[in-house]
Amino acid sequence: GALAVALLAKQQGWKGLILPGENAPEAALIEGLDVRSSADLPAVVEFLQGQKDLPVTIAAPHSPTDSSTSPDFSEVKGQAYAKRALEIAAAGFHPALMVGPPGSGKSLLASTLPSILTELSFEESLVTSRIHALCQDKPIEGGLMRSRPFRNPHHSVSEAGLIGGGSWPRPGEVSLAHHGVLFLDELPEFRRPSLETLRQPLENHAVTIVRARQRMTFPARFLLVAAMNPCPCGKFGQAKDRCFCPSVAIQRYQSRISGPLLDRFDLKVEVPPLDFQELAATEPAESGARVRARVAQAQERQRRRLGPLGLLANSQMRNQELRRFCDLKGEALRLLERAVEKWELSARAYHRILKVSRTIADLEGVEEISAAHVGEAVAYRCPEDNRGQIPQARAL
Repeated sequence: GALAVALLAKQQGWKGLILPGENAPEAALIEGLDVRSSADLPAVVEFLQGQKDLPVTIAAPHSPTDSSTSPDFSEVKGQAYAKRALEIAAAGFHPALMVGPPGSGKSLLASTLPSILTELSFEESLVTSRIHALCQDKPIEGGLMRSRPFRNPHHSVSEAGLIGGGSWPRPGEVSLAHHGVLFLDELPEFRRPSLETLRQPLENHAVTIVRARQRMTFPARFLLVAAMNPCPCGKFGQAKDRCFCPSVAIQRYQSRISGPLLDRFDLKVEVPPLDFQELAATEPAESGARVRARVAQAQERQRRRLGPLGLLANSQMRNQELRRFCDLKGEALRLLERAVEKWELSARAYHRILKVSRTIADLEGVEEISAAHVGEAVAYRCPEDNRGQIPQARAL
């Protein structure tokens, strides 16, 4: 917690800190604070009495994110539909749910997400590092986290482990994934009460934990990506493999995820099994660096548009921003109207389609949302008619 202590010391107007050598580089990241290190307390006493000097710790310069430890986006063969959806999710920080049989590549797709996410800014690194410093037994190497966090908790995680808590409140996985990715594999296997606790941080981007004598708020702005099988055996809906699960078992399996939580996923993507030609293909896929460049351009457009309003991504837009920046006209408006009537979409679904449409337009580098953008967003929201195909605008 040296980073948090240093920030508090600066806010309180203190001149500096004296810390053990291992903690000093972390605190030195705070500008305007005199940070010195000492190996023992007698040396501190001598320094305070003016009898000895202690070395000043200089912070290392902030370096770009290194995502080389994560698989590259190009390592995923086929699955153009799912990869396009994850590109949109990364650009606008839209929650995404992947549904497909075991072995179709859902976990690999999620693990490649860091390779297309933009670099952590210094301010993002500072906030993320403060959270992680509270949960680590040793200082973060270099004082700051360089890579966006990728958290992949096991489905047996408790509510406190997922959201945060304990007798002395500590951040949970949603806060440890701040400015990064929270991947929930085998989503229906998580305890339902734990999943329901996700609804509040998804809306408010923060978690508040109240105890008898204290109240703590941890930031929780994360990209939620989840994966699940369509049924207990994983073969339901597949053309080649027959599913033998009873309809009651399929319904019970899918009902482990509540409707309100499912409604908070902006993108719902089917990940079908690959055929032999896709598995044996030798032609290299598009690199993560190229996709990341498109994501970065789309996010820069969002920052220029939403930054003055205190927002960072399209997924954070409220009703007033939707009215201002997602004003549909002509065929785009009629297309969305037909979609709402056909699928009887909720108000939340309607707003989330607008947000995704805005992100698709930003990826294309245009300001006006067209019918093609709306059609693609609707298809990700109502994917049953788009099995394995990149959706296009079409008559609904």
